[in-house]
This record gives sequence, C-alpha cells and structure tokens, in this order.
Amino acid sequence: MIRILIVDSTRIYREGLAQILEREPEIDVVATTADLDETLSRIHERGPEVLLFRMTESESIPLLSGIAKATSGVRTVALGVSETEDEIIACAEAGVAGYVPRDGSLHDLVATISGVARGEVRYSPRIVAPLLRRVATLAAERQPRTTLVHLTPREREIGQLIGTGLSNKEIARHLSIEVRTVKNHVHNILEKLQVHRRGEAAALIMGLQPAVRGAGF
Repeated sequence: MIRILIVDSTRIYREGLAQILEREPEIDVVATTADLDETLSRIHERGPEVLLFRMTESESIPLLSGIAKATSGVRTVALGVSETEDEIIACAEAGVAGYVPRDGSLHDLVATISGVARGEVRYSPRIVAPLLRRVATLAAERQPRTTLVHLTPREREIGQLIGTGLSNKEIARHLSIEVRTVKNHVHNILEKLQVHRRGEAAALIMGLQPAVRGAGF
C-alpha cells in the first residue's frame, strides 16, 4: 500500500479526490490537509510516502518549497500543472518528483503515484530537454569562474589596465609592447571570459584577482 497525503485549500476537492483514490487497491490516503502547518503536522504523524499537491494559487511554489525543506523522505506529486516550461522548471526546483497535467486522467494520476513511490521521476519526455538545460545553466553559474578560464599573467595585467580606462595604444606604451600585441591579448581575454566588451572583461578580472593569485596562477 502506498501511503499518500492530499494537500489542497478547497475541502470538497481534497475530500472528493481522497474518496476516489481510496478505491484503488494499492493506495491508502492517510490524511488530507489545507495549509503548510497542518501538512507538516500530518506528515510527522502519519508518515506518508507520497504527497499530492494541487497547483492552484500563486504561492503554490513557495509552499511546495517550504514542505520540501521541512521534510525528507516524502516525494511530491503536483496536480493540475499547466505544463509550461517555467512552471515545470519551478516545480522541479521546488523538489517535485512528478506531476499530472490539467488534462490528466485518473489512470495517469495512479501511474504517477506508483512510479514516484518506486523512486522514479515522472516528467513528460518533451519537458526533459528544458530541464536539462536549466541544470546545465545552474551548474555553470555555481562553478567558480577561476576553473573556467586560464588567463596568462600578461592577460590579467592587461585586463587590469583596461579597468583603469587605458586604450590599447596607452597600454602598449605602458608595457613597452606593440599595439597589435595588445589587441591580440584583448581578443584572447574576451574569448576566454566569454564576454563581448572590454569593460565586462576588466570587471571579471578585477573580481577574480584574489582567487586567481590564491590558486597559484
């Protein structure tokens, strides 16, 4: 038996869904709740394996996040999801293990509950690509920039001079090198830092200086 808890602010909906699901031989509805405090209390008292949460209000995602942070071991299924990319990504970031769209059937719901209870992640195949892109973006954002770029000492020096407002000609004169050499360095800096403007590169280099020196570059 899969122990589930139903969360919805509308009493008639959550009680009606509970009656329907109780007819399923593998499902045991242990409680229905309306808000965060009641939900957390019932989770600790009844020990459900799966939580069914209907997406109906603007604060649905924060509420889901609050439940995920306060509990562990309970897997969440979101009901009535619109299947827009933004909403699905928000659900995934809030810890939702599976969802049933607004036009989903009872069969879809039971199959999702069963899959989630087995430890599966139940998302539509067409939404997997956007989710993977989001994961890749987050991973890149969290990775220190110093591990992504390898500027030479000269490139870092030129980047700092750019930050002081010097032109290529002034930098060349300051370092006693050719202007063409400065231009080549600037091109390499922009490419390595994956930016398009000198000012962006200078800001990144200035911000990375302590970390770069500490890393032994």
